[in-house]
Amino acid sequence: MTDARLFRLLWLSIAAAAATISLKVLAWSVTGSVGLLSDAAESAVNLVAAVVALLALRWAAKPADQEHAYGHAKAEYFSAGVEGSLIVVAALAIVATAVPRLIDPAPIDDVGVGLAVSAGASLINLGVGLVLLRAGRRHRSITLEADGRHLVTDVWTSAGVIAGVAAVALTDWQRLDPIIALAVAANIIFTGSSLLRRSVGGLMDRALAPEELQRIHDVLAPFEREGIRFHALRTRQAGRRAFISVHVLVPRAWTVQHGHDEVERVEAALREALPYATVFTHLEPLEDPRSYDDTQLDRREAPAG
Repeated sequence: MTDARLFRLLWLSIAAAAATISLKVLAWSVTGSVGLLSDAAESAVNLVAAVVALLALRWAAKPADQEHAYGHAKAEYFSAGVEGSLIVVAALAIVATAVPRLIDPAPIDDVGVGLAVSAGASLINLGVGLVLLRAGRRHRSITLEADGRHLVTDVWTSAGVIAGVAAVALTDWQRLDPIIALAVAANIIFTGSSLLRRSVGGLMDRALAPEELQRIHDVLAPFEREGIRFHALRTRQAGRRAFISVHVLVPRAWTVQHGHDEVERVEAALREALPYATVFTHLEPLEDPRSYDDTQLDRREAPAG
């Protein structure tokens, strides 16, 4: 995905958030439902989060420089972290609004119009959210995926709110409205916590996913059958980019050129299997004991032999 297309998708998310906020605030103003107000509050978070995501991706797209030799891709994790934090703040605001209404219930008005408007807003969120989710997964953008997941979660939230507000109108049980709002708050706290965990995991240099690690081992297996050995395999994810580091052990009798040629083959095979990965290799002789002292992050020094 080009950066231009990625930014266009985020502008689409911003436009969708602005439209749904307007519609949901209209639905709340017509009905007076605190459940619909909570739904509008979540859409307001969507708008702020989409703007933060756009800014973060502009930073992440910057090329590597002298101060940031590995690029700026980790900026995406800050975006996901901010979005998760905003979701939790919105949930607390919903709780603060719903609890007084639970203690002192109030009727809701013009339910049919309000629910129709809210349903229209949800359809907008659903369409845009699915587009962002697919693009985020396909192109390994945690920012797009987080934004899409939030929008789709918002759809489920809205569906629950619509059903609940309709039930209030049918049963005249007014306390059901703030109960729905509290359920919405619990749901979006769960979503926000998930985004925060993923953001922290990325900032802490979490290893690649198990299926990606298996792909790496599958790539290295044919070389091992040729007598090459590997150790000190390390991986980490940084936004859309992955980093792979591995030591390549070859027979001491090989020339430097021969060893270099084999390392080039290994790196090319890894990049073909994981096109988004940057690969680092270190060539070592199989017969030298010092090669096996260099498998941990902090190397143990051994005497030359």
